[in-house]
Amino acid sequence: MKAFALAAACVATGALLAGCSSAGKPSNNDDSAFVYLLDRKGTWVENKVDTLPTLPTDANLLPFEVSGNTPLHFAIDPKSLSVGDDGVVRYTVVVTSPGGARNVSYQGIRCDTYEWRQYAALNADHDDWDRTVANDFSRIENGALNAYQAALYQDYMCANKIPLGSAKQIVHNIRYKRTQTSLIH
Repeated sequence: MKAFALAAACVATGALLAGCSSAGKPSNNDDSAFVYLLDRKGTWVENKVDTLPTLPTDANLLPFEVSGNTPLHFAIDPKSLSVGDDGVVRYTVVVTSPGGARNVSYQGIRCDTYEWRQYAALNADHDDWDRTVANDFSRIENGALNAYQAALYQDYMCANKIPLGSAKQIVHNIRYKRTQTSLIH
């Protein structure tokens, strides 16, 4: 009886091994092309930005801290902030120098890739948007003195590669200076 069980087990194992190969022949597939599930690039598509927000007014601007080493002042227009279903947080940022010069632009931060892009900036006449300055997504710079995109990403807009909530929640956090580190208990 033991001999019969052993023979049956050997036959079953042989049949199983034969079924695992392609007609019993070694594979010529290149295993170096293997990609782990979590490393696969998705088919991400950015939402179209057809309409731009109205230009910001000083009364609505919400300041945020970037670095104690910069003389520049940074602020967000809360009325322009939106969170797209593509994972991009879009906003108007106003950067003001100590002399009063201002740089106003409409930008987006892509949470899943730690990237930012510019959609438009204030035109030379200071009365409308200029789309000719738009650029593609590029990596956010951490070490730059005025790396405000990094501050926005890390402090208010993104965590774990996703937006930190609705536009209303992000604006609320900026208004009350509730950064990610201040929320840790």
